[in-house]
Amino acid sequence: MNQEDYFKRMITRRSYEEVLEKAKKILCIQPHADDADFGAGGTIAKLTRKGCEVVYVILTDDRVGTFKQDLWPERLAIIRVKEQERAAEILGVKRLIWLNYRDSELYPSLELRGKLIRLIREIRPDVVMTNDPWLPYEAHPDHRYTGLMAAEAVLFSPFPHVNPEHIREGLKPFYVPHICFFFTHRPNTYIDISETIDLKIKAILAHKTQIEDAERVSSLLRAYGKEVGKNIGVDYAEAFKILTPRHLHVNPFTENL
Repeated sequence: MNQEDYFKRMITRRSYEEVLEKAKKILCIQPHADDADFGAGGTIAKLTRKGCEVVYVILTDDRVGTFKQDLWPERLAIIRVKEQERAAEILGVKRLIWLNYRDSELYPSLELRGKLIRLIREIRPDVVMTNDPWLPYEAHPDHRYTGLMAAEAVLFSPFPHVNPEHIREGLKPFYVPHICFFFTHRPNTYIDISETIDLKIKAILAHKTQIEDAERVSSLLRAYGKEVGKNIGVDYAEAFKILTPRHLHVNPFTENL
């Protein structure tokens, strides 16, 4: 590829549907139980139906996600695990990894980044999926820093001298071809989930501690999916920003891709 073609590729807005459609293994890094189900549940169900292996990594313990004062955080954390296990089963996700950082208290650290780099080198995914840390006005630190740490891990996982202890233990550096952000305000890819919208809703309703009015939530999910679907002329869709690692460092064009 010559320089002109390289820069043209870097600044041209692209659609990456084939990235997800062809993926064999996806590592989905989410702040809390249910975030991936809300942000990408229809797509995940669609992919697992086709044989794609999806691994969930949940960074926090979900101990504070309630307005009920009589539901103690230790009890809630246990319930949330069961809810996510049930939702994952509905979507066809068979492996869940819990890192158990305290809910609402997640902040960037080399320890966390190293754990994610280790998982990338162990699992060797075609795509890392996570929430977009650059979503405007996002006040929740768990969301901001999950996406940021996942992006850093994607960027640094190919470098053998980043967390070199992994290499000495027998792991190999790994270049993740693509990172896929959900909950994004600048999507470049839309996935038709018309055939899996019902599974997405069923999975989300499995998070009973988070749902006060199941009928209202179902209606909102359908309305949102239908609105996103208008972008590609389908009944229901989900929106993503898909990038390569080269877009994650000193690239002024990434915002508009």
